Amino acid sequence: MHVAFRAFLLASALSVASAASAAPLAIAPILTTPEAKDVRSFARPQVARVTHVDLDLTADFDAKIMRGSAAMDVLAAPGASEIVLDTLGLDITKVTDGAGRELPWVLGNEDKELGAPLTVQLKGAKRIVVEYASKPGARSLQWLPPSLTAGKQKPYLFSQGQAINNRSWIPTQDSPGIRQTWTARIVVPDGLTAVMSGEKLTPKGEPTTDGKRAFRFRMDHPVPPYLIAIGVGDLAFRELGPRTGVYTEPSMMDRAASELVDTEKMVKAAEGLYGPYRWGRYDLLVLPPSFPLGGMENPTLTFLTPTFITGDGANVSLVAHELAHSWSGNLVTNATWPDGWLNEGFTTYFENRIMEALYGAPRARIEADLSWDGMQADIKEEGGPQADATKLYGQPGGQLEYFKGATFLRTIETIVGRERWDAYLRSYFDRHAFQPQTTAGFLADIRANLIKGDKGLEAKLELDKWAYAAGLPSNAVHIKSEALARVDEQTAAFVKGGPASAIKASAWTTQEWLRFLNNLPRQLSTAQLDDLDRTFKLSDSTNSYVRSAWLELAIANRYEPALPSLEAFLKSVGRGLFIRPLYAGLMRQGDWGQPIARKMLAEAKSSYHPTIVAGLERIVNGS
Repeated sequence: MHVAFRAFLLASALSVASAASAAPLAIAPILTTPEAKDVRSFARPQVARVTHVDLDLTADFDAKIMRGSAAMDVLAAPGASEIVLDTLGLDITKVTDGAGRELPWVLGNEDKELGAPLTVQLKGAKRIVVEYASKPGARSLQWLPPSLTAGKQKPYLFSQGQAINNRSWIPTQDSPGIRQTWTARIVVPDGLTAVMSGEKLTPKGEPTTDGKRAFRFRMDHPVPPYLIAIGVGDLAFRELGPRTGVYTEPSMMDRAASELVDTEKMVKAAEGLYGPYRWGRYDLLVLPPSFPLGGMENPTLTFLTPTFITGDGANVSLVAHELAHSWSGNLVTNATWPDGWLNEGFTTYFENRIMEALYGAPRARIEADLSWDGMQADIKEEGGPQADATKLYGQPGGQLEYFKGATFLRTIETIVGRERWDAYLRSYFDRHAFQPQTTAGFLADIRANLIKGDKGLEAKLELDKWAYAAGLPSNAVHIKSEALARVDEQTAAFVKGGPASAIKASAWTTQEWLRFLNNLPRQLSTAQLDDLDRTFKLSDSTNSYVRSAWLELAIANRYEPALPSLEAFLKSVGRGLFIRPLYAGLMRQGDWGQPIARKMLAEAKSSYHPTIVAGLERIVNGS
């Protein structure tokens, strides 16, 4: 019996009607096979699980806390006496059933990474209500003062839930395999707007008796808890198309909307590849520079870093990536984080297909070729092709799950043919819509619905090697770009002593610049670095991708003329992709770089997201 079907039977046998909605809502299955057990959650979903969450919270900007309640519908096995939730640093004040009767509860020992289990005695309750407050410094939340926003007048709040951060502001079963529907009522100071990753029931908010505004939201599709997201600030909105639009601060709107002009076309292109977009609207929230990621695929409302805005649309592949997650990640979700490549590898492949559909094969080849470069660099950094850290399954986090996962799918496409592969992928998303998935489940599905007993095809695909072995199988497909090959020729000429003025870079895209800068030797002469910076003004670049790559090169060469640019960059950008390599590079430079890294982190960390600060402190402190 198929894993997902067996899990559905379990969910159906335990099924109860939702007490939180006028109409019954679908309850997503859970997976019950051993590899689907989530060791990063305290929950025991086969005993009792959360199926729906109603949030009623007030954003207290002065105290930097979220305060209120989370009411949860519980689906319990016959005879189950308790439910276990995930929490991280929450102040729990009371737990009741749906009728207001207090329920016994206990908060277990706190683990620094996982938090603490909240165990509630059910006493027959099918609905529990937890009254609580988050703490200042909650791992998911960043509270920005006005000085760190574009407008400089009003504060800002945003969340980042992936992977297990949302338990720091929502007490629920914080596991990607335990999908839940939800609603929210969010109270914020008057003059601010709240947005969330769900249907907006009150776009302009409702006045409250204490002079604030309440915003209401709803998500009727069951989603993994890490995709519950919030943003609060001085936000404007502009339509981009019939079902797309952008939120951002008013002073950023023109630049953001101009860069996102093709968003509606992207949605149509994605649907043409792998089936209907099932989430209603696709809006985007362009955040302040401290946002720690490039983007986050929160349903109905992708969160984006402003660093993707370069004025030429060169980095809209980021938008294509987050949109693709509406299928791979949000629609079909990894059951546990060691299966994370099912999200990021699928999405990186899908992103490239969207880019090809909109902007042509040469652009797609450039980006696929750069992904290959990134994969090779990551394999080397992880210890070489024999290192366990280069496996797809079992290595949560890191870029390899993006690049190696995409290469895996691209290899399958090459072997079976694009038409057949696309038909399979579309049916795969249909079969597993709004459900969790494991690596073993995907391999079983592809064998049942694509290979269908063809032993020759099975041998050619090498599925188990791709999923479970280190390094790259021998059939890995490398897409090569003619445009990047021409960049390589100019790189070689410069390295041999040619002048920077001979480099024909006036029409280069961001991707071509990255190929050039990343492929330069890490040891160049001061004269060569001077020549590059003088010719192309790299230290003054407003393109964060180009500038960060240039600063990595400068750090490797202890190039002190670039230090003012480095300091300004580290104090103005919080995206981990850009700043982590810079701090790591400084630390590798011993007595020269380490004092700079420590000084910069001390001065800049108040503008970084808590998760970024934690990672940078590990880099700088050597832990």
